[in-house]
Amino acid sequence: MSEITRESMEYDVVIVGAGPAGLSAAIRLKQLGGDDVSVVVLEKGAEVGAHILSGAVLDPSGLTALIPDWKEKGAPLNVPVTEDRFLLMGEHGELRIPNWPMPPLMDNHGNYIVSMGNVCRWMAEQAEALGVEIFPGMSCSELVYGENGEVRGVVAGEFGRLSDGTPGPNYEPGMELLGKYVFLAEGVRGSLSKQVIARYGLDANSDVQKYGIGMKEIWEIRPENHKPGQVTHTMGWPLGKNAGGGSFMYHAENNQVYIGFVVHLNYENPHLFPYMEFQRFKHHPAIASVLEGGKRIAYGARAISEGGWQSLPKLTFPGGALLGCSAGMVNLPRIKGNHNAMLSGKAAAEAAFEALRAGRASDELTAYEEEVRTGPIARDLKPVRNVKPLWSRYGLLGGLALGGLDMWFATLARGRTLFGTLRHGKTDAAATGRADRFERIEYPKPDGKLSFDRLTNVAYSFTNHEESQPCHLKLKDPDIPIRWNLPKYDEPAQRYCPAGVYEVVRDAPDAEPRFVINFQNCVHCKTCDIKDPAQNIEWTTPQGGDGPNYPNM
Repeated sequence: MSEITRESMEYDVVIVGAGPAGLSAAIRLKQLGGDDVSVVVLEKGAEVGAHILSGAVLDPSGLTALIPDWKEKGAPLNVPVTEDRFLLMGEHGELRIPNWPMPPLMDNHGNYIVSMGNVCRWMAEQAEALGVEIFPGMSCSELVYGENGEVRGVVAGEFGRLSDGTPGPNYEPGMELLGKYVFLAEGVRGSLSKQVIARYGLDANSDVQKYGIGMKEIWEIRPENHKPGQVTHTMGWPLGKNAGGGSFMYHAENNQVYIGFVVHLNYENPHLFPYMEFQRFKHHPAIASVLEGGKRIAYGARAISEGGWQSLPKLTFPGGALLGCSAGMVNLPRIKGNHNAMLSGKAAAEAAFEALRAGRASDELTAYEEEVRTGPIARDLKPVRNVKPLWSRYGLLGGLALGGLDMWFATLARGRTLFGTLRHGKTDAAATGRADRFERIEYPKPDGKLSFDRLTNVAYSFTNHEESQPCHLKLKDPDIPIRWNLPKYDEPAQRYCPAGVYEVVRDAPDAEPRFVINFQNCVHCKTCDIKDPAQNIEWTTPQGGDGPNYPNM
């Protein structure tokens, strides 16, 4: 095929992703530079917020640092946390853990239950009022490199390829959006961020990144069951010894609760079915009593970065920087990362503005790296850096006790910990064990009232992909799922995907199995890119606007 010719547009800063990190960077650049700094934000969702999924209890410190008068400007932070509850679950009952032994950092006083999709929509309005150009429905499919190997920009807005990858009759080649600096704020396991990390060896001196799969439903419940501001976190049943993880239930506004379930992706048993663990969990008496008589109105899923401080890669590269969850800035025990995403965007913007003012371009923003490593993000992540490895080594109860002790010590010792900095060990993919060494897990059939099958629930993510385009889930070797993963691991993609994308199909009882990819169902969680034991699946961006259309996740 002949070389594609694309038009180009030049900006001072190009930002990939209209999440809290990318929008914070855009806002801060305009606060500092006004009309003298040109900024564009490219968002693959059909609108800002369409691909945003988070719990979420928001620590407003990042937003306050960025927009101190956010309350007067109408930010949608309407439900302050009124009650914190921590429950240790058994199959038929629960034990409430008192709040007093919890380290102070676990206190949600002063935080808000929010829809991060709606927060990002509001932030986009603030950005546009300052002169930021925001282009939704613009997937960034390629990086553009300069003559010296620096990142110069991205290719965005390519449409109309046929399923075999060739340009169709309505093909649009997209544009090159070029910048003096390029910020990657794609969220967890971003496809361009993966390329940059590999190309520049940004993870050479960091620990492996760790992940969880987070699934969330929004329910409208009966008014008598609604307790606005109540925050509940649980651990234990139904996961038990099969996997680490836990749940959340947040009572938001308008008689809604956000209920979510997180499974750490370093689980060994390939028969584990994270989605069905979530559905089973809702039948626990403590949860069912809240949901019964209500209705589920939305569903979604996405991966969560869990590696923390020791897994942060180098954040800068020639011509740009990694922001927020593209680098992995979630505080796991607090289940919070949005405030750090905002702080990272602000810090990157300040570093870029100073560079632009000094006449620099396409170099490394070392001031951004220094701010993250020494500023409020470091103070948030360093004291909790051993919670994940302790949980992985010693299980729920041992990890809970030792992690709590370590966090208390870090609180009193100004960030120093009892255990130094522990390492994570294997990647989540490498942690997967052989199927013949584990018992199959029998899951109850969903009842259609509290629990639902995957395909029914995916309809509530409002996901859509143009079926004539190439499959965006690439197999490096198409034979591996049946030849390797099926006999060794019972092809776990059938189960770890929360949207039913992957199937092993037999056209007749004695027929050879086939591996089927239903990419139309994909909710862009990236779990397959993370957990596949052979690391054979590569998640890439579909054409712009495709994927979930979350209303207020």
